[in-house]
Parts: sequence; C-alpha cells; structure tokens
Amino acid sequence: MGIPTLKDILDEMKKPGCDPREDVPEVVFRSDVKSFENLKEGMEMFGTVRNVVDFGAFVDIGVKQDGLVHISQLSNKFVKHPMDVVSVGDTVKVKILSIDKEKGKISLTMKL
Repeated sequence: MGIPTLKDILDEMKKPGCDPREDVPEVVFRSDVKSFENLKEGMEMFGTVRNVVDFGAFVDIGVKQDGLVHISQLSNKFVKHPMDVVSVGDTVKVKILSIDKEKGKISLTMKL
C-alpha cells in the first residue's frame, strides 16, 4: 500500500455520514453489569454484533471485552457461515456460557 492509497483512505474517512455504525440504534445494557467482574455464567443480556468472522461473531455486551458467539452457538440449526445469521450492528440476545478471567475471554450463546 502506497502513500496515494493511504491519502485516499484518510480523505474518505473525513467525510461525514460514511460510517454505517452511525445508523445503528444504541443498545440498552444491563444496569447491574458495569465491568468484567460483574459477569456471571448464565446471565442473559442484549448486545451489539461488532464483528463477524468465519468462526463466529463478536458481541459488545457493555463491558470492555467483547464476547464471542462461536458458529456452533449462533442457532439451533446448522449454520454454514455466521453472516447467514447475524450482521455487524445487529442487536442480539445472548447468554454467557463461560468466563475466562485469566485470559479475559467471554463465551456466549444465542441458543436461548
């Protein structure tokens, strides 16, 4: 990637209204969850899909660390690709499967 390409990218980023995340409605997070330490296995909560990858979706649940919904936990039916079920910006209901405090990882499910 050269200087002209970087300049083009920066010029486009300065234009208002180009970020699709601006149109996403704000999620109301649980008032009893303010930090990673407040999370407990089995909690149900709403979150916003922040990223979709081949192996699942990362969901913002209102703490610093996003949780991962593995592809096997996206639906009770077979899922070929996570984009078949969720998209960036979707509001989803999730349940906490496990919390790894040492690694700072949150495993979630959408199978409710």
